Amino acid sequence: MAIELSSWGVFVGIASSLLLLRYILKNVNWWLYESKLGAKQYSLPPGDLGWPLIGNMLSFLQAFKSTNPESFMDSYVKRYGKTGIYKALMFGDPSVIVTTPEACRKVLTDDDKFATGWPRSTVELMGKKSFVSIPYEEHRRLRRLTSASINGYEALSVYITFIEENVKSSLDKWSNMGEIEFLTEMRKLTFKVIMHIFFGAASETIMQGLEKEYTALNYGIRAMRVNIPGFAFHKALKARKNLLVIFQSAVDQRRAEMRGKVPDRKHKDMMDSLIHAEDENGRKLGDEDIIDIMLMYLNAGHESSGHITMWATYFLQRHPEYLQKAKEEQEEILRRRPATQKGLVLEEVRKMDFLSKVVDETLRLVTFSPMVFRVAKSDVNINGYLIPKGWKILTWFRSVHYNNEVYPDPMEFNPYRWSIPHKAGEFLPFGAGTRLCPGNDLAKLEISVFLHHFVLNYRIEPTNPKCPIRYLPHSRPKDNCLARIKKISSA
Repeated sequence: MAIELSSWGVFVGIASSLLLLRYILKNVNWWLYESKLGAKQYSLPPGDLGWPLIGNMLSFLQAFKSTNPESFMDSYVKRYGKTGIYKALMFGDPSVIVTTPEACRKVLTDDDKFATGWPRSTVELMGKKSFVSIPYEEHRRLRRLTSASINGYEALSVYITFIEENVKSSLDKWSNMGEIEFLTEMRKLTFKVIMHIFFGAASETIMQGLEKEYTALNYGIRAMRVNIPGFAFHKALKARKNLLVIFQSAVDQRRAEMRGKVPDRKHKDMMDSLIHAEDENGRKLGDEDIIDIMLMYLNAGHESSGHITMWATYFLQRHPEYLQKAKEEQEEILRRRPATQKGLVLEEVRKMDFLSKVVDETLRLVTFSPMVFRVAKSDVNINGYLIPKGWKILTWFRSVHYNNEVYPDPMEFNPYRWSIPHKAGEFLPFGAGTRLCPGNDLAKLEISVFLHHFVLNYRIEPTNPKCPIRYLPHSRPKDNCLARIKKISSA
């Protein structure tokens, strides 16, 4: 009997110690971040800062590696109610997550109270001079110098011909290849387009090498910042170093070519434009500026458009009624085309009303970037809750785009929902405010040109229609959409 009581005492002691340890560990982040706020801590949003060092990242990664990434935010709603604003420790920083259209819009458009606040890991991978890192004034300067060459009407009018030629040749090639990884091929196509815009002609070998490095880079952007061999962040850092070597060599070569030729040599591509660009004060871009701009643009310029095009094609194939509607619209565009016109022009793309709805619905349903980051410049009050100075803010686009009060049956693909105007902040595929994605019009153009030719002449047959989906670093079928592209009769 004494032995049993002794064993029971040991068990109780161990259990009590474990509970005490758990209590201490769960309160380390409170002591580090909340207690320093004094009485202001009681105005913080509901939530918790998770475990020491890792914060809430384990539950985030578990959710996004499961079949239900929404379970991460759902757990906050279940525990703390539908406040639309929660505290957490994400990517190494005390943070506030906002999930309503109004709160997201306020954070993204108020440059006086919020600055860019991407995690240290993202800044290290994308560069100190990239758009995700630089302060407001520098961002505005670089945007002025680069936006016209990417999103301007004249630039898009030139790019559309190259895009269309490569879309047509790629679809024809894929239809003769048998089974392909459709997403992989789409990323190659969109990478070829963005490479052409920045570099002009580039060999297939160079493009394959760059694309491989970008794949490793992207896996590290939303990973935990663990610089140890075998971890995604470590691999991503190596990929960045390799990309820097390639881009520096390209810039050096281009500058040498310019020195060896006449001074008024015409600009051929985006790299020429960046080297020649100067602001109203005559300041030019240095090599670090140019390289970080190229690294970011080449990444964003092929990943998002490649993934969204794949998903739009997939959704249309799954919904024959929408596919037929899209086809009829494109046939009408061809009927109205002047006999002397060869190929698509921007005016035709802007008349693709239903196809535009398809693209917007795909952007909403996929939500390529689940969140963006800001940092509070001073104490800010949102919805009656305090966001302390220096804390990060995550605008959670997935919650906005899957809000069933804004989008009934949010998990259903329904292009017709875009027949009704939406309020500002309810649709944020490219962000909002002064830091709106600078290549959004180019991305939509690429997607529209591809879908135009696909719905008219091709169909896709997925090998695994019910293939599981991976959500990191971006939503995609586990098999990269293994499929056959079939050419249909024009009769």
